[in-house]
Amino acid sequence: MKVAKFGGTSLASGEQIQKVFQIIKADPLRKFVVVSAPGKRDQDDTKVTDLLIACAEQFLKHGEGKEQFEAVISRYTEIAKYLNLTMDIIDRISMDLLEILHGDRSNPNRFMDAVKASGEDNNAKLIAHYFNSEGLEAHYVSPKEAGLIVSDEPGNAQVLPESYDRLRLLRDRTGVLVFPGFFGYSQDGQIVTFSRGGSDISGSILAAGVQAEVYENFTDVDSVFSVNPNIVENPKEIAELTYREMRELSYAGFAVFHDEALIPAFRAQIPVQIKNTNNPTATGTKIVHVRSYTNGPVVGIASDNGFCSLYVSKYLMNREIGFGRRLLQILEDDNISYEHTPSGIDDISVIFHQNQLDPETEEKIVERIYKELGADNVVVERNLTMVMIVGEGMRHNVGTTARAANALAQAGVNIEMINQGSSEVSMMFGVKGVDEKRAVQALYEEFFSN
Repeated sequence: MKVAKFGGTSLASGEQIQKVFQIIKADPLRKFVVVSAPGKRDQDDTKVTDLLIACAEQFLKHGEGKEQFEAVISRYTEIAKYLNLTMDIIDRISMDLLEILHGDRSNPNRFMDAVKASGEDNNAKLIAHYFNSEGLEAHYVSPKEAGLIVSDEPGNAQVLPESYDRLRLLRDRTGVLVFPGFFGYSQDGQIVTFSRGGSDISGSILAAGVQAEVYENFTDVDSVFSVNPNIVENPKEIAELTYREMRELSYAGFAVFHDEALIPAFRAQIPVQIKNTNNPTATGTKIVHVRSYTNGPVVGIASDNGFCSLYVSKYLMNREIGFGRRLLQILEDDNISYEHTPSGIDDISVIFHQNQLDPETEEKIVERIYKELGADNVVVERNLTMVMIVGEGMRHNVGTTARAANALAQAGVNIEMINQGSSEVSMMFGVKGVDEKRAVQALYEEFFSN
């Protein structure tokens, strides 16, 4: 039994949905289909989710938004016509969306969640309708009916443990079950969405709930690449990697998965297979709990920019109890969350996303550090990029750090910061933003070219 999740690009048009139908029809083990809202048909197109957000904003401001509503319905209508569906499915989608739009708007966050979730919900209804029209027994399943219960945190829902036992009952249902991604229901029956990109989370939760043999995640690439193909031409594909490696890569900028998406599958030890809707026979990338480390210490290289470093030095800092706590408290007072804190005996750096720090806040924080902590020196450096090399094999290899540092030196890239996780699955280098591309290319040459 498999759970197959399809992203927005896989469902952006009637032609794409026909491909999805052939994929599901080809394997009777694909009993569960998790769907996103229709995505972009081309680079200049607009996702249905973005159309819905614009529609919700109009209703919140003016109490109506005919043009925005029609733009949403037009996308579903175009798909239905291409698939030769009767217009009763469009009538149903229109009525369901209008009911939400003209419903309670007193809580804008809750209203926005309900409108956004309709993108996936209505697409699931349309796809189930299409499957049946082609002679394949299929049933739309609402997350509420299925028992997907989540915390009441609009835009940031967390699955509640009791959901899994309820979802397991879906195994007994007949036909293909089409399940909308991205949202669940609070205990009092309100629609609540996961963070954006959360259809991946839905698929992972459902796979864990029904105890699937594998969770297939269909996207628009054949596999996960070892590095960003926009930086390195024709990079190597990754055949297999672990959950921890995937999470580290997702955190550091890989866009294949939402970085929280795999946690339910990880805990249930269900393998994840990434496949291409447009090339379903390609092997893809398999994400597993444990793998053999026969392909070298590094499995992937990722980078993310827009960071800054707050450097603080003070003689005998290491003997001053509570220094680090008080420094982080100063940042917390201005709602700044940090990413990394490499330190020495007399100095510490705090790395965080620089969009949290405007010039006024920076001046205030620096002044407080000098005054309250008695720092000798405080320096803020902006426009840093974090380059991460990831691989569980690093734990079994000597000299990985030396190879990486030497590769960066040979490329003329200065290392501003080094941080290695205690798990030894990843190693991070802070470099100036202008050196990002050179740094990534140098590391790829070192670990993958041979």
